[in-house]
Amino acid sequence: MSRKDPSRGLLVSPPIKNGTVIDHITAGEALNVLRILGITGSTRECLSIATNVESKRMGKKDIVKIENRELRTEEVDRIALLAPHAKINIIRDYKVVEKKGVEIPEILRGVVRCPNPPGCITNTNEPVASTFEVLDKGLHCLYCDWLIKDDIANHII
Repeated sequence: MSRKDPSRGLLVSPPIKNGTVIDHITAGEALNVLRILGITGSTRECLSIATNVESKRMGKKDIVKIENRELRTEEVDRIALLAPHAKINIIRDYKVVEKKGVEIPEILRGVVRCPNPPGCITNTNEPVASTFEVLDKGLHCLYCDWLIKDDIANHII
């Protein structure tokens, strides 16, 4: 079977020598993942992005490949909020050396900004990091009891 045979499935080219591949991103969230990672059109990372591609497991998914960068734990925690089924693949010398799923921690510190500007201490000049408890119904601020149910991507720091 040749590399160009469409029956082989999705081939996101070119392969990267070193870096990270984020696979199984919730369809339509790849650009939010890039925003979370601080990657903009003016940064220097070499990227490959595939959006809304076929997936047997998810129906549709996004994929992001970032050359010469391995993600920090805090970045993976942020990605997990948008893409709870994502897989992080660490690539070294063109080989996958580590493959792991993401997990949303029970408590998020300094990851999400509380949308309650007047009533939350984390939105003042106090040296306090936001702290949210992850619940089935949303993210609960442990300082002011605010509950974020929707549009979590816009609250990620």
